[in-house]
Amino acid sequence: MTTTRSGVTLMLALGVFRVAALSAQTEQAGRGAPRSDDGGERTASAARILADIKYLADDAREGRGVGTAGLDSSAAYIARQFGRAGLVPVGRNGYFQSFVLDSTAPALAHAGLKPGRVKNVIGVMPGKGKLGGEAIVIGAHYDHLGRGGFGAQDPESTGVVHNGADDNASGTAAVMEIARLLRPRARDAGDVRTIFFVAFTAEELGIIGSSYYVAHPSFPIDSTYAMLNLDMVGRMVDNRLLALGTQTAVELLAVLDTVNADYGLSLAGSGDGWGSSDQAAFTPARIPVLHFFTGIHPDYHRTTDDWQKINVDGEAKVAAFVADIAWKFATRTAPLTYVALPPPRLAAGKGSRAYLGTLPDMGSTPGGVRVSGVTPGSPAEAAGIKGGDVLIRIGRLQIKNLDDMQRALVEHKSGETVEIALKRGADTVTVKATLGKR
Repeated sequence: MTTTRSGVTLMLALGVFRVAALSAQTEQAGRGAPRSDDGGERTASAARILADIKYLADDAREGRGVGTAGLDSSAAYIARQFGRAGLVPVGRNGYFQSFVLDSTAPALAHAGLKPGRVKNVIGVMPGKGKLGGEAIVIGAHYDHLGRGGFGAQDPESTGVVHNGADDNASGTAAVMEIARLLRPRARDAGDVRTIFFVAFTAEELGIIGSSYYVAHPSFPIDSTYAMLNLDMVGRMVDNRLLALGTQTAVELLAVLDTVNADYGLSLAGSGDGWGSSDQAAFTPARIPVLHFFTGIHPDYHRTTDDWQKINVDGEAKVAAFVADIAWKFATRTAPLTYVALPPPRLAAGKGSRAYLGTLPDMGSTPGGVRVSGVTPGSPAEAAGIKGGDVLIRIGRLQIKNLDDMQRALVEHKSGETVEIALKRGADTVTVKATLGKR
């Protein structure tokens, strides 16, 4: 990837971003901001994370839907927290990267939205020394579904606020906490990469905010060392954390394992960097990515995704762990060896999946896909599929992993009745499900 794309060329020509200038701004931006005795935070605060989630996932935020005043007030809140953490704004618009939604975006029509102005929120921790001319990005999307409808798993609740506490107030709160944790380290460091903290908008409409950032970056994309994405990190169960995208660089698993030696997480690393979250916008730009995720649950994209269900102590552990991973990347002198992987292919002539309604365990090991739960009222529930079952065949296709499951659902149409084989304990069970429509 070169630096000739228009966004980077324009920024360099105008001199919007200069590491030296940002260093001067950091001192000014930090004046008057709340500080600990040592000028920063050393341990993750569950209480502070919960306060951030409660603000973002309050009914007053209107579900942080695109076009709502609640989304705007959430952006302003995040910008304030970035300022208090000592992060520097990136340009003349302060912490905001503002843009107008593309009127041709299919998601706008599906969601019944008109083109309007939205904004990413960006704060910078300037780098120093030999590594200061490179960057890492730590991001999470802060938008959600508003009042349901497009994208919701509970169409009967259209018109009711969907607060999205886990999806993705949790990831946004973690990014703010990581900024607080890294500030004292960056202050005391010698050589360190520039760190961009980004709260992306319009992810629920198709990773629009992150795609805009990649096309109009605050730092040359080909100087971006890695991207860390936090999406749904608030519902940790049994100390389990998923790190998706480990196949995008040779060294990622080793870095994760090294840091995890101090945490003892039940950590599952896998994946090619593609997927339905913001890291997928960075993957085509040949940037190593990691998506941290504590798993799917029955409240996903439903009105029941509220702050009371957050495992805040678990999230504090995730924030501390990802902060340590980020610091490894910020100070590592050796390059990462990027691995280019093609996006998953849909079956020829097919464009969408039929709907089964299982909640797959994203950490499933090869040999089947474990079901962590099923959506109420779904074809899976009607067929008798239960949490703990392991899917091994859908129709004629054997299921060994999540990609196989994706292909199997693309092979079929809504309304079709398919035979599904699954492992339930030591038994193999066969059920029939009539697939629905997404």
